[in-house]
Amino acid sequence: MCGIVGYAGTREAAPIILDGLSKLEYRGYDSAGIAVRDGANEIALEKTVGRLKNLIDITNNGASMRGNCGIGHTRWATHGAPSTVNAHPHISGNRTDEPRIAVAGVHNGIIENYAELRKKLERHGYAFYSDTDTEVAVKLVDYYYNKYGLGPIDAIAKTMVRMRGSYALELMFRDRPGEIWIARKDSPLIVGIGEGEHFAASDVPAILKYTRKVVYVGNLEFACLTANEAHFYDLNGDEIEKEISEITWDAEAAEKDGYEHFMMKEIMEQPKAVRDTLNSMLTENTVDLSKTGLTDELFREISQLHIVACGSAWHAGMTGRYVIESIAKLPVQAEIASEFRYRDPVLDKNTLVVLISQSGETADTLAALRLAKEKGLRTLAIVNVVGSSVAREADGVLYTLAGPEISVATTKAYSAQLAALYCLAVQAGFARGTIDRAAYEGYIAALRELPEKIGETLKNEGEVCRLATKLAGKRDAFFIGRGTDYPTCLEGALKLKEVAYLHSEAYAAGELKHGTISLIEEGTPVIGVLTGKALAEKTLGNMIETASRGASLTAVTTLPDSLRSGHTILEIDVPETDPHFAGSLAVIPLQLLAYYTGCAKGLDVDKPRNLAKSVTVE
Repeated sequence: MCGIVGYAGTREAAPIILDGLSKLEYRGYDSAGIAVRDGANEIALEKTVGRLKNLIDITNNGASMRGNCGIGHTRWATHGAPSTVNAHPHISGNRTDEPRIAVAGVHNGIIENYAELRKKLERHGYAFYSDTDTEVAVKLVDYYYNKYGLGPIDAIAKTMVRMRGSYALELMFRDRPGEIWIARKDSPLIVGIGEGEHFAASDVPAILKYTRKVVYVGNLEFACLTANEAHFYDLNGDEIEKEISEITWDAEAAEKDGYEHFMMKEIMEQPKAVRDTLNSMLTENTVDLSKTGLTDELFREISQLHIVACGSAWHAGMTGRYVIESIAKLPVQAEIASEFRYRDPVLDKNTLVVLISQSGETADTLAALRLAKEKGLRTLAIVNVVGSSVAREADGVLYTLAGPEISVATTKAYSAQLAALYCLAVQAGFARGTIDRAAYEGYIAALRELPEKIGETLKNEGEVCRLATKLAGKRDAFFIGRGTDYPTCLEGALKLKEVAYLHSEAYAAGELKHGTISLIEEGTPVIGVLTGKALAEKTLGNMIETASRGASLTAVTTLPDSLRSGHTILEIDVPETDPHFAGSLAVIPLQLLAYYTGCAKGLDVDKPRNLAKSVTVE
C-alpha cells in the first residue's frame, strides 16, 4: 500500500515522479504529494487530497515545479485522516508552508513507537502540524542530523535504530542539493540505475519506462542517490556492494493493451500465466523442483506441511491442502499468516513451511517466514515478484510466472499459485510413493491441459453476464461447496466483495444448516460450485434446500448431468478435468462474475475503495 517515487538526475524531476506515481495507483491511496528542488534552491512542496490527477492538475503535470531532484508519494491513511495536512511529503519544520525546509520526506509503512518518539521530540522543542507517524520520522532525522552534525549517514542510521515498525523512507536535505536518501525496513523499495540518473520506487512499474536495471534494497539498508552515483549502507553506516538485477518483462505488460480495465486483461491472461508457470516446472514426464532445493529425499523426510498466506493466496493454499493431502498423503495445515505468527503454533522439526504471496512483501507473511526460520524450519516461498523480501529470505523459491498484476483484485497470480501447488503435490506424491509412475504421468498430462481448458472457460461468458446483471441489484449472495470447491467459493465470495461491494459469504455446504440458512430469503442468490462427482449430489441437495426457502440457484459445474433435478438452476458449465485441479477452471466464472457485477454497478473495478494491492503493514 502507498507508493513512493524518487528521482535524481539531469532531467526535470516532477514529470518523471508524477508519471511513476501514476504507475503505482493500483497500490491504493487517498492523497498525493511531491517535493522538488532546483540545484541549490529551496525545496518546493505540493500536496492534495484525492486522486493523483488533482496533484497533476495543480502542478501543471509538474511543469510548475522546476528541478532535477525530487520525491513523491501516494498516501494510504493509517495515522491521521486523509487531508492535505496529513498528506506526504512531510517536513522537519513546524508548518507545511515554511519557506525554508531543512528536511523533507515521504514514507510507506507504520512507525509503531511514533507516540513515544513524538513526546521525545516535543521535549526538544519540535512542534507538530499533522497526525501522522511520518512527520515524526522526518523530524527525528532532523534531530539527529543537527544534534551530532555528522551528516545524513549517521542521522539516518540512528533514526533507523530508534524507530520500530516498517518503513520505506525517502528524504531530501536542504544543504545536500542533488541528493535523495532512502531507507528500508520491512517495506518494499527498489533503486533504478539509469544513464546519468537514479530512481527510487516502491515497485518496478514506476520506473520501467526509464530503466530495466534495478537494485533491491535489503532490510535495514539505506542509500544515497545522485545523478551519477548510488551508494548503499548497512545499519552501521558501512558502505556495501549491491547486485544489479535486470527486469525481463516488458513495460507493455503493465499497460491495459486495449482492455477497459486491468482486471479483465489479467483474467484473459490466465492461460499464459498458468502455462508459463507450469512450463517452468514440467519437463517431458517429470515435475522438476530442483531450483527450489526440494529433493525427493526431503519430501520423504517431511512430517507435515504448513501453508501460510493471506487473502486470495490463503484460498490457493487451502486448495493446495486438499490436493497435497489427497495425492501425497502428507498432513497439511493452511494458515492465515497473521494468525500463524501470533498463535504460538506447534511445529515439528521436520515441518516444511510454504509461504505464498503475489508481491513477496505481504507484512504478515514475511513475519511468518521469519518466525519459521527462527524455529529452524525449512521454508519455501511461492511468489510472483523476483527479488522480493519473501523470495530473498526463504530457503527456496518457486516463482509463479504471471507477470505484473496491476488490478488490486488478484486473478492470474491466484491461478499461477494454484498451478505451483499442484506441481508440489504431484512431485511430493511420487517422491513419497503414494502414487505410481502411471498416476504421476497422468497428473502431469492433466496439468498440461489446464491452460487450454482455462481458455475454453473464458469463452463461456454469456451465463455469467446474465447472473451479473441480476446480482448488481442484490444485497447478499452466498457461495457453497465441498472439498476443493469450498476454497473456490471463498475466492469467489472475496472477489465479489472486493470488486462489486456486495455482501457475499462462502460456506462449506454442510455448514448451511448450522445457522446460515436462516439468512435465506426470497430471491437470495445461492451459487454452488460442483466439480467433484463424489460430493456434487450432497452440495446439490443443500442448494435445493435453500431453493425451498426462496433462494435463486446458480451452479458452476463440470457435471451438468447431475443437475437434472426438476429445479430451476442457472448452469455455468466448465470443462471437465482431473478433480484435483478443477478449482483452476471453476474460479474463472467467479472472477468474471465479480468483474461484470462491478461494471454493472459503475464501479472502478481496478481500484476498489479502501483496498491496496500489497498489504505491507499489519
